Amino acid sequence: MSEVISAAVAALAERLAGGFDGTAKFVIPGEGAIMVDGAGVRAGDEEADVTMTADTETFRAILAGELNPTTAFMTGRLSVEGDMGAAMRLGVALG
Repeated sequence: MSEVISAAVAALAERLAGGFDGTAKFVIPGEGAIMVDGAGVRAGDEEADVTMTADTETFRAILAGELNPTTAFMTGRLSVEGDMGAAMRLGVALG
């Protein structure tokens, strides 16, 4: 597992301590993927209700609170495939 994925799993686990209603996958090209669901946060690449893809810089900015997930999506820095409702719920939790 890459350092980027390890750090992201730790940061997401802290921000989403109560888990997530649904399944979401964050994909960071060249680094790996992170799964978020009711059980918590872990490195993994499984089927999910929604898949969000962003480069390392964008993902770090979102986790640091420097970039709003909605803004990232609207400016093309974050792509979303699947359940937009799940993406919005997760964005609220992260934003």
